[in-house]
Amino acid sequence: MIRPAFIGMDIGGTNLRMGLVDEAGTIHCRFRQKTDIHEGRAAFYEKLAEGLGILREHAAQTGFHIVAVGAGVPGLVANDGHIHVSVNLPAIDSINLRNDLERISGLPATVANDVNATAYGEKSFGAGREFDSFLMVTLGTGVGGGLILNGRLWTGIDGVAGEFGHVTVEPQGTPCPCGNRGCLEQYASATAIASAAQDAMMGGRYVPVDGAGTLLTTQDLARLAREGDGIAAAFFAEAGRYLGMATASIANVLNLEALIVGGGVAASFDLIRGSIEREVRARAFPIPAQRLVVIRCALGDDGGLLGSAALARDEFHI
Repeated sequence: MIRPAFIGMDIGGTNLRMGLVDEAGTIHCRFRQKTDIHEGRAAFYEKLAEGLGILREHAAQTGFHIVAVGAGVPGLVANDGHIHVSVNLPAIDSINLRNDLERISGLPATVANDVNATAYGEKSFGAGREFDSFLMVTLGTGVGGGLILNGRLWTGIDGVAGEFGHVTVEPQGTPCPCGNRGCLEQYASATAIASAAQDAMMGGRYVPVDGAGTLLTTQDLARLAREGDGIAAAFFAEAGRYLGMATASIANVLNLEALIVGGGVAASFDLIRGSIEREVRARAFPIPAQRLVVIRCALGDDGGLLGSAALARDEFHI
């Protein structure tokens, strides 16, 4: 029996990850290639075509019929698949990726912001299945957001909703590359946590308990925090405080059921959860504060790939 399947893509500034995904969210075949911020569009499209060919061959050998393609990409993505801005991957900047994917693959295609795709993946197959309305936040190099409202991905009238990382939390704060000041991304991302530690070390305000004097990553800081380094733990708590501050405002506006935390800092979820919850309880109205639960994502690095496949499934599968 021929079974329907979908190709999900998670397109990033360092990796292109693709998978052949069935209706239930099982990944039957994977393809991965490095991407380069400096590579041209033709080289990038060659990698797409290579991955599509490998996944098509596997589908033919295993009794799958590929119905459609979905892609999650970094940047501002319009509802029609036009990429307004993609700082991390200039090869797809200012193009209609949906049209190009349909041309390259010969299949119907859908394109979404990468964190929106991740949110949809968690809703379809992961930690969001039990919730109708939640905010997905990814804490990595930056801070991304995706909204599920009443069971549907909310992208706004122009398709660019969900930029949670650019909510202002310090009106006169750190300048952000987006042009604003005091964006959440400057205080709660993995980059911000590591930078805060580095600044404290350079200023003589912090000496790691293990005596390390090298550049510390968030993974290093998490290890130190769990080994009893109170200052290392405080860097995570401060990031959680800012995240809770921003979440409290969103909770008051939207009365969400959950905040789902993903991205690299999700590995240190135990170090930020408490301060997020305290800040939400302190700042949000009692009803939305009591309703909101703060949980870790379930799909890990596969969230964007699975979410893209689910978007293709739900848009094109009859």
